[in-house]
Amino acid sequence: MNILITGANGQLGNEMRILSADTPWQYTFTDVVAPEGVETTLLDITDLEAVRRMVHEKNIRCIVNCAAYTNVDKAESDEAFCRTLNAFAPRNLAQVMKEVGGLLVHVSTDYVFGGDPYNTPCREDQQGTPTGVYGQTKLEGEEFIRQSGCDYVILRTAWLYSEFGKNFVKTMLNLTATKPQLNVVFDQAGTPTYAYDLAAAIVTVLRDYEAEQPSAGYSKTGIYHYSNEGVCSWFDFTKVIAGLSGHTSCDIRPCHSSEFPSPVKRPAYSVLDKTKIKETFGLQIPYWMDSLKVCLSRLY
Repeated sequence: MNILITGANGQLGNEMRILSADTPWQYTFTDVVAPEGVETTLLDITDLEAVRRMVHEKNIRCIVNCAAYTNVDKAESDEAFCRTLNAFAPRNLAQVMKEVGGLLVHVSTDYVFGGDPYNTPCREDQQGTPTGVYGQTKLEGEEFIRQSGCDYVILRTAWLYSEFGKNFVKTMLNLTATKPQLNVVFDQAGTPTYAYDLAAAIVTVLRDYEAEQPSAGYSKTGIYHYSNEGVCSWFDFTKVIAGLSGHTSCDIRPCHSSEFPSPVKRPAYSVLDKTKIKETFGLQIPYWMDSLKVCLSRLY
């Protein structure tokens, strides 16, 4: 099976590279830049014809879309480009997969929620209530995929981190090692998600798709939620990061979100209900703290 990975040099894309070594498939890793020493095929997914050309040249059966505009604050002043990457580009990928009868695995976000006060984990069939441009454009991307008629698996995830690129874990490792005191918000709850675990879930989906070899539509097409198990605030997350790393001299204090002014209101509670993906694909999902330990062991 020939698989195309977009955003291959990001957090999730790099974890897909690692896991690709343990699968029998042929991969084309694409991005808009090609760092030295990393095998990358240049592809602009906002260009429909470029996507169509590559899919036909490489005989692609599945696309895993790891590319996205993820700067939540900047999106408020960069709405056009954010929509191009988060909504129109997935529409291109879906259209081409529909044309060739392939599967699109698309990564979405907990930010499609947040406008209503939740206190129970969000389910897939819950109405999206995004509070900013980032969440709105990701929700639009989901809708374009659904309308395309292609086989798809949309995976909404949350609080993604890894040993690659910039993310909360690496930022807090640096700050707790260098600052005597740190204020971290405690009034936003969610679940940290190790990108490696999400990549492993994607591989499970791909294996299932290959085994089914659908001729009249993939039976598991739909939207699924995936994060690690458990729930915490950003404050709790930081306390555990610091504790596991031995950064005990930093005084970490809880604070309110209002103490960090932002152009967008972030979801106060974006815990995802993962019942559907666990029952459909038989997944055993690691607890967030266990996965954090794995990631830290790979960073040190």
